[in-house]
Amino acid sequence: MPGNEINPNELTKHEQLLQYIREVPIGTKIPVRQMAKDRGVSDGTAYRALKEAEQLGLVSTKERIGTVRVDKKRRSHPEQLTFAEVLEIVQGSLLGGEEGLEKTLHKFVIGAMEIGEMMAYIDAGSLLIVGNRENAHRIALEHGAGVLVTGGFGTSEEVRALANERQLPILTCRHDTFTVASMINRAMYDRLIKRKIMIIADLLEPSSRNGVLKQSSEVADFLKLSAETGSSRFPVTDEWNRVVGMITSKDVIGSPSGQALDKLMTRRPMTVTLNTPVASAAHRMVSEGIELLPVVDRQRKLVGAISRGEVLRAMQFTNRPAHLGETFDALMWGGFAEQRDSESRLYFTGMATPQMSGPLGTISEGVLTSLMQQAANRAVEDLRKREHVLDNMTTYFLRTVPVDASISIVPHIIEASRRYVKVEVQAVQDGEVAAKAMLTAQTIDPS
Repeated sequence: MPGNEINPNELTKHEQLLQYIREVPIGTKIPVRQMAKDRGVSDGTAYRALKEAEQLGLVSTKERIGTVRVDKKRRSHPEQLTFAEVLEIVQGSLLGGEEGLEKTLHKFVIGAMEIGEMMAYIDAGSLLIVGNRENAHRIALEHGAGVLVTGGFGTSEEVRALANERQLPILTCRHDTFTVASMINRAMYDRLIKRKIMIIADLLEPSSRNGVLKQSSEVADFLKLSAETGSSRFPVTDEWNRVVGMITSKDVIGSPSGQALDKLMTRRPMTVTLNTPVASAAHRMVSEGIELLPVVDRQRKLVGAISRGEVLRAMQFTNRPAHLGETFDALMWGGFAEQRDSESRLYFTGMATPQMSGPLGTISEGVLTSLMQQAANRAVEDLRKREHVLDNMTTYFLRTVPVDASISIVPHIIEASRRYVKVEVQAVQDGEVAAKAMLTAQTIDPS
């Protein structure tokens, strides 16, 4: 009788390939054609499996390197890069030490000093960024460090052989040392920003089809699975494990035990992916009254499911940072200070900087809109101490604001209920209103 148990012999070729990839040792190269030949499938089938494995964090595909089995992406340590990731960031080439590309490095050393001074900073697991200095290349490798040669220079055959022997990468790129350091720094900032944005992958590990029913299942299968799991709603998949519907206890009430679920289920249900932000999932679940969201890959194949309670609890107990680092919003808002009037109402003051200017030399409408939205966000947070999502915003521009002018952004809560809040915001310069906006936001109640 069809249910939620999996027979390995019933797995599709695609699922068998994913299972094979999971069992491959970390650091192993997985060429598409070789895997297709070994597993008896077409190149296209092997390629699709590797692309999904990449999305799941099982492999990493790098230009000029190929596809390599890697440990699951280190979202808990975004500042840790592998040598392969550095190679991709600087758009460089590999000179030697290919076996060590997936090793993690913990420190960067700029080689703008004498060899003796450099020795104090180079240790195992670091990366020396240096120009055409072969002695420095050799010393770094001897001390367990990788090397990035800048300026488009190479190195000697002796050093390449040492890199291969020590399994430590030696890389080269056309950029100068300052540009390389800037590129790596920018990439690390982007990683930190992404780390602070909680996504579904942080709550859900890719899993088997537990708590899932097939399209060919019957009401009796639903009742059995519901009794076993204590749940009253399940995703429904087709023979290729693609999500085709959702079934709940309300759907099966009054139906005979032999009734097929595909006649009762809700078709084309809302789904999310592993990369969907948790806040986005919460907004959709609250606004649509959804209790369970299937998590799917690019082909809509099921990798798990997430409940409304899990999503809202994650948002409630996650320590929310004051800002997400060097995002455009954070940079624009960075010069504004929080103030309170005699009635303890929030407002914000700051200067219109040259970076905020538009093509006419005055502050751009987009910047003013962003500043008013951020002021409204903080006013809602101050009022409710809970998450919210903007529903709509109407903005009016009444006068231009010159560069270096002092601006006050004044939010005012017009109406607030358990689910919605309306805010009016004014941007004031020299006592006159330069712009104003009306916003409606939906609050996300974790209770």
